[in-house]
Amino acid sequence: MPRAIFLAFVLAACSAAFGQTLQPPPYCPGWDSLLGAWDADPDPASPGSTGSSVFTRDLQDKILVRRNHAEYPATKYKQAEVHDDLMVIYDDPATHDRRAIYWDNEGHVIRYRASVSPDGCTLTFVTEPGAAGPQYRLTYVAGEPGSIAGKFEIAPPDAPTAFKTYLQWTMRRRGAKTR
Repeated sequence: MPRAIFLAFVLAACSAAFGQTLQPPPYCPGWDSLLGAWDADPDPASPGSTGSSVFTRDLQDKILVRRNHAEYPATKYKQAEVHDDLMVIYDDPATHDRRAIYWDNEGHVIRYRASVSPDGCTLTFVTEPGAAGPQYRLTYVAGEPGSIAGKFEIAPPDAPTAFKTYLQWTMRRRGAKTR
């Protein structure tokens, strides 16, 4: 009997461990993983640049608002730059799709369709099909707790699915412990 009990215990433990590997990581709860204030890690390709984002819910939790700020120091080839943008993420009542609208201080307005991966760890914004001009894709991927990788890609109008990376960064939740 003790051997049967031991075997049952081992099988139950293996079964529980196997079941846990199929669950999404607890630190990737979809859109909620973005909430809060974030600081970008320094970009080696742009020494001295700084950036931060703040994600908040608004309108009684009907929308998610991202405010972004980045500063790029002057180089011998260009003047210092400051970039500010605002993005509103919402559910389209007509289609029930998740959408986003982006505005920045350079005059850009971008309309996106937004989605969450099945595991809740990758958030993707892609320009709506048929939009005039270049196509854009913005992706956030949750990493270790308190860290998110971001990537902004552009595809030319004549090859709307040929995305090439324009910017990449990692941001850390403000106040999160780092290694």
